Amino acid sequence: MSVPKRQFTPIPTQDGSNTFFSEEFGECFHSRGGAWQEAQQTYVAPTQLAERAKFGNLAILDVCYGLGYNTAAALETIWQVNPDCQVELFALEIDLTVPRAAIAQNSTPPWSARTAQVLSAIAETQAIPSASNPLVTAPIQAQLLLGDARQTIQTLTAQAWQADVIFLDPFSPPRCPQLWTVEFIQQVARCLKPDGRLATYSCAAAVRTALKLAGLSIDSVPTAGRRWPGTVANYEGGLPALPQQEQEHLTTRAAVAYRDPTLSAAADDIQQRRQLEQQTSTLASTGEWRRRWALI
Repeated sequence: MSVPKRQFTPIPTQDGSNTFFSEEFGECFHSRGGAWQEAQQTYVAPTQLAERAKFGNLAILDVCYGLGYNTAAALETIWQVNPDCQVELFALEIDLTVPRAAIAQNSTPPWSARTAQVLSAIAETQAIPSASNPLVTAPIQAQLLLGDARQTIQTLTAQAWQADVIFLDPFSPPRCPQLWTVEFIQQVARCLKPDGRLATYSCAAAVRTALKLAGLSIDSVPTAGRRWPGTVANYEGGLPALPQQEQEHLTTRAAVAYRDPTLSAAADDIQQRRQLEQQTSTLASTGEWRRRWALI
């Protein structure tokens, strides 16, 4: 496919790793508090990858692959614990220039040679078709699915493919609401194994509502360089209860979910639909919740 030529300038974050800025979404790809630390703390730790790696086989879904940091942090953790662990990876990404620019500009942390080899192969060919591929000396089978994630995720659900671990990492809900809707998150949740875990940096009430509507239990997790916590979700339950402040947030109009029944609506239309629903909602005022918890 033809890849548009876009320029990305590396932006240093506080842990020394770089991120990029998206002109389209008006945000950086990672927290400026530490891009590499965010991948480890927000995604790898809550999904218990170090423990899961001991079993020998892992399937991972990376939603919004970007520079590849979440995948890289996962692979580093998995193969440090079990160098022979067989990994199956599907990654969703709309812009191939991002991972290619990260490799070309060497805008990646100094991870191991085998992880660097995997990320280079993914950026260059979008696929590592076999765990015994002679071009990659690592036990991994990987594919980068390019395009609108609302469509590419359906190729996985159609196959009834499921992951042990899912990383949900789009741009923020106000900037990219189409990847935080109930309908999209339901598609993502269908790709999660019964004993799997999903992690995201977002604690937005609308996002957590969508996760719950998809049948998942949720808990807060620490995030690197962000004011608010992230979220981990699973089907099994057994997670600690949310703090009272966060539980009450889910009873306010902020919890009105984003909706996209056709999985094809424009971002502005999704935002407008939610705003209209909030105006007629009987849920409590979010402003009152903020004042009660001294957040304003």
